[in-house]
Amino acid sequence: MIIDAHAHVTAHDGLYAWKAGLLSHRGNHGRGTAQISDDEMTAVLSSPTFGTKSHLEQLKELGTDFQLISPRPYQSMHSEKPAKLVHWYTEEVNAIIGQQQRLFPKTFRGICGLPQAWGEPIEKCLPELNRCIQELGMAGCLLNTDPSEGLGTNDVPDLGQEYWYPLWERLVELDVPAYLHSAGVRTERHSYSVHFINEETIAVMALCRSKIFKDFPKLKIVVSHGGGAIPYQVGRFQAPSLRPGRAPEPFIDSMRRLYFDTVLYSEEALRLLIKTVGPDRCIFGAERPGVGTIKDPKTGRWMDDIQPFIEGFDWLTAEEKTQIFSGNARQVFKLA
Repeated sequence: MIIDAHAHVTAHDGLYAWKAGLLSHRGNHGRGTAQISDDEMTAVLSSPTFGTKSHLEQLKELGTDFQLISPRPYQSMHSEKPAKLVHWYTEEVNAIIGQQQRLFPKTFRGICGLPQAWGEPIEKCLPELNRCIQELGMAGCLLNTDPSEGLGTNDVPDLGQEYWYPLWERLVELDVPAYLHSAGVRTERHSYSVHFINEETIAVMALCRSKIFKDFPKLKIVVSHGGGAIPYQVGRFQAPSLRPGRAPEPFIDSMRRLYFDTVLYSEEALRLLIKTVGPDRCIFGAERPGVGTIKDPKTGRWMDDIQPFIEGFDWLTAEEKTQIFSGNARQVFKLA
């Protein structure tokens, strides 16, 4: 069985039209809703997207059996003001994800967005987290490590600081993971894709240098996109951790308290990730349809068709491949 743990919602255009209206009047006309019917939702998931087949057809084409779907991160607008816009939009996207998992329970399960309005305490997100897990039956939450969207990164506490403790405490109580994935970036200096990689790298470093897993030993955290630059630079971080008095444990041991998805679109990168963190800490993710849904002109293969790469690693046992493709996701997200 193939479980794609890193996928994003394919939403009806009505969601984004509603969002545009919300931004234009800054909430002065009230919240409203996108009002997308079940028939409209089914139609959009059955219509061509990302320049090829429908979302549902693409899963069949790649042999994906089940997906965990979350908000499209770059749409999340966490730095927008007033803060109520962030809350309203996040709630609406989560409702749509809940609608899709209700319509297609054998195909989708939700990973909710958190209404992380820049400058607000993290406690403000907890009611929506509770609603999505306890009422909508979602399997975890997407966590943005920089809700300032690049505008004030020095003002955003890193993940090792106690600002985040109320969230960690509630995630442990609910027994669901945080899926680290930064969102939009409001700068022309770099793209949101680069921002993702930078933030994931910073997040792993902050967590590995902190006492988070001492204070919350049952906390589950998944890092997107193979952990950013961490696997590639692991030797640089491992070396100082081996010096006496510099770290409570080797960096690699701290790193293996986290899980890492496989949203990496090259065989070499996948090999490096799995050999660095171990197959027991890798969760399959392809993010289809998404940024990798394009054919490599040299090979004619879809860039996000990464299952064959992992299948072809003869140094992995059959059991280890099953761990990556489904076993680790079942355990972390409590999937049947």
